[in-house]
Amino acid sequence: MIRLEPRKEMSKHLLYLTPVMAVALTIVLGIVMFLILGKNPVRAITIIFVTPLTDLFTISEMIVKATPLILIGIGLSFGFRAGVWNIGAEGQFTIGALVGGALPALYPVEGLWVLPFMCLAGIVGGMAWAAIPAFLRTKFNANEILVTLMLTYVAVLLLSVLVHGPLKDPAGLNFPESRLFNESATLPILIPGTRAHVGFLIAILALIIAWVLLTRHIFGYQVKVMGQSPKAASFGGFVQNKVVWLCLMISGGLAGLAGTFEAAGPVGQLVPALPVGYGFTAIIVAFLGRLTPVGILFAGFVMALTYIGGEAAQIEMNLPSAVTGVFQGMFLFSLLGIDVLASFRVRFTGRTPAGAAG
Repeated sequence: MIRLEPRKEMSKHLLYLTPVMAVALTIVLGIVMFLILGKNPVRAITIIFVTPLTDLFTISEMIVKATPLILIGIGLSFGFRAGVWNIGAEGQFTIGALVGGALPALYPVEGLWVLPFMCLAGIVGGMAWAAIPAFLRTKFNANEILVTLMLTYVAVLLLSVLVHGPLKDPAGLNFPESRLFNESATLPILIPGTRAHVGFLIAILALIIAWVLLTRHIFGYQVKVMGQSPKAASFGGFVQNKVVWLCLMISGGLAGLAGTFEAAGPVGQLVPALPVGYGFTAIIVAFLGRLTPVGILFAGFVMALTYIGGEAAQIEMNLPSAVTGVFQGMFLFSLLGIDVLASFRVRFTGRTPAGAAG
């Protein structure tokens, strides 16, 4: 019989080593998968994890992919530390893109105020969408996992309805898309000749602010205590509902900002296919980064690497389109599995025969 015994204390070195072990295990599992598919595993792993790092353009594309993952991941880390499980960042990302991009989609206005207004609107939109599960949890003790997840599908369908209707480009030949954003409504390019934009710098700024809040501010201590022991947080005078609201507002706001960056950056308009799963992938980013700002920065680039490398492998080796999602799923599976082994000891105990006692 197999039994798991909690370890008295997990080494801090082991805590930060587990993501590296998860990456290594994912590569091993990937080799097995490619062997089963009849593909050259060495070539496939090289294309996915090495080749994108050798070219400036693919590195810039990694920055494009990593920007929303980092923004959403750092927002989710606040809630996950406090035991507030916001699984619907994809919905908040979508609403942020919709609210932030509504103005240039309807009216081709110009001016220096347009882009800041869009970013602010996207943040407010994401926060408003996250306020729904915050209200339901604090007032009716509703499960925020289910509420945020279901609201994701509502947000995606709402975007589709509006893009097929009021936001559709009148000159777009009846295609379900808004008009292209003008220069005032698009993010400045960070690296000339690429799609990398200044949103990445704002993501780095968000990481720095998050580090200060989590390590140098009383709010970070409240989040930590509530996640480790809600009863101790109550005895310490911390208002749990306040922490729930703040965590969901932070995660919703950053997800909404990421959505606005996506609409005003690489996409340049509102389309039904704008939500591509960044909100769900960012959950892996948050856990792979150990819910720390520095870890999330590196995890965001690792996940971005799977996007870029996975697309390249599909083209060069005729692999299925699901290869990227499979790799991301293996990352999460490997991380959680190694976390269990790091937190618990596996004990094999023999079953006592019936009637042997006494």
